[in-house]
Amino acid sequence: MAVDARELPIRRAALLWTAPNVLTLFRIAVVPVLVYLLHDPGRLAGFLAALLFFLASLTDYFDGYLARKYGIVTTFGKFLDPLADKLIVTAVLIMLAAMPCVPDEPCVPRVPSWVVVVIVGRELAVTGLRGIASGEGVMLGAEELGKYKMIFQMFALVGLMLHYRYLWIDWHAAGTYFLWIAVVLALWSAADYHVRVYRAVRDARASLPVDSPPVPP
Repeated sequence: MAVDARELPIRRAALLWTAPNVLTLFRIAVVPVLVYLLHDPGRLAGFLAALLFFLASLTDYFDGYLARKYGIVTTFGKFLDPLADKLIVTAVLIMLAAMPCVPDEPCVPRVPSWVVVVIVGRELAVTGLRGIASGEGVMLGAEELGKYKMIFQMFALVGLMLHYRYLWIDWHAAGTYFLWIAVVLALWSAADYHVRVYRAVRDARASLPVDSPPVPP
C-alpha cells in the first residue's frame, strides 16, 4: 500500500508535464516577451516578435498532434490549450492597435481598434457558448471555419508585426488583407457555432424522457 501511495503523485505529475502541455505553457510564456517587443515599432523588434509568434503558432499544431498520436490528452491540456491561443492572439492584437507611431511616418494604427473588439468579442462569445453546451451535456469539436480563421489570423499578425518591406513584399499590406479575411471568417464561424450549439442543445433536451426533471436554464 505504501508503494502505491508514493507512485500516485508521480503518475499525476507525469500527466501534467507532458510534451503537449509543455508546448502549450511555452505559448503562454511567450506572451510577456511579445508585449515587450511590440512596445518598439522598429524593424528589429517587429521581426523578432513575428518570428517568435510564428514559432509559438507552430507549437499549437504540434501539441495537438502529439497528444492525439501518443494518447496523452489531459484535462489540464484541454483547458490550457484554448486559453493559450486566446492569450497570445489577444496580446498581439492589443499591442498592434496601441503601438507607438514611427517617426516621419503617418500615425495610423497597424490594427484598427474595432477589429480587436470584434475578434476578442467573438472569442469570448464562443467560449461562453462552449460552457453552455457543456452544461447541457453537449460536446462540440472545433469547426473547419474556426481552423481556417486561425490560419489566416496567424499570417495576418505575422505580416502586421513585420510591417516593413522585405524581399520586395509589403508585409503590412499583406497582413491587412489576411486580417480582413480572418475577420469575415471569425464572424461566419461564430454564427455557425451559435447555430450548432442551439441545435445540439435542442436535440439533447428533446431526447430527455418525459418524466425526467427539467434541465435548469
